[in-house]
Amino acid sequence: MSSDVMIQTQDLAKSYGSFKAVDRISFEVRRGEIVGFLGPNGAGKSTTMRILTCYLAATGGTAKVNGKDVFEDSLGVRQSLGYLPQRAPLYLDMSVLEYLRFAAEIRELDESTFKKRARSVVEVCGLAQVLGKGIGELSHGYRQRVGLAQALIHDPPILILDEPTSDLDPNEKTEFLEYLKRIGQERTVLLSTHNLNEVEAACARAIIVSRGRVVADGALADIRAKSGAVRTTLTVGAQSLSGQSVSEAEVKAALAGVNGATSVNALPAENSFRFDVTSAQDADLRADLFRLAVAKGWLLLELSREAQALEDVFRDLTLGDERKNRELSAA
Repeated sequence: MSSDVMIQTQDLAKSYGSFKAVDRISFEVRRGEIVGFLGPNGAGKSTTMRILTCYLAATGGTAKVNGKDVFEDSLGVRQSLGYLPQRAPLYLDMSVLEYLRFAAEIRELDESTFKKRARSVVEVCGLAQVLGKGIGELSHGYRQRVGLAQALIHDPPILILDEPTSDLDPNEKTEFLEYLKRIGQERTVLLSTHNLNEVEAACARAIIVSRGRVVADGALADIRAKSGAVRTTLTVGAQSLSGQSVSEAEVKAALAGVNGATSVNALPAENSFRFDVTSAQDADLRADLFRLAVAKGWLLLELSREAQALEDVFRDLTLGDERKNRELSAA
């Protein structure tokens, strides 16, 4: 295992009777990466993370965190990481400062180290204004900040976060992601979430699991490319350059005739006509579409090309397995 590999699983498996919650998962997360760990409900994400954090024992395969085996050196693994589950395990009758001190004592930090680390995590997590408040008085957003602070109090090189923004409102989510990106500059982070926008905002790489197996692993751009298709968006004015009216049907028919276009879909637009033209991954239709607009005398307002959205690729990779799960449940 390379010194740059902070999390490694090889053929990791977890079964409950005949049900395989995790089915021979293998992946690596390197130093300094923020990696999104994605999958539909029941895909095996939380089970994998609980194995990595030593809350569950696997039934097969291997897993190492910071070079330490989760089976043979579970204490060393726990010392190497900070873990924030979906709902932080907070004591609501404690103040924020009391809880952070409690978390530090569990980690066996001495008083001087605690004070130094507390100053750091309070600043990073934005807790200065609520240090003396009872946790039970705090909003969900602030409680998650407290949960993140306890995961950071011992300065671990690795963070494992399981759906940390699930109960937060949009503003709280944005703030939390900003904290995460700041923290991730110095640490390795494995982030489980259902919100693909969060992955695109905070992560450069994603691992997608479905039915306990890895179905995609790589940079976000590479995962988007798995769809084998790109969209070119084109918008033209409702009047041509010569002032004549242009019809939506006319534009759509002309776009459909462009060599390499596999589908043309109309999009909402005001005083113009907007279309997504889908093509194969290796085809770039922009030059042909531009020439078509010039030949037709259209007023070209927009011409852009992008790979399929991550959400679309996620659905393509996992939807078939979800159908299988429903069929098996009904059988």
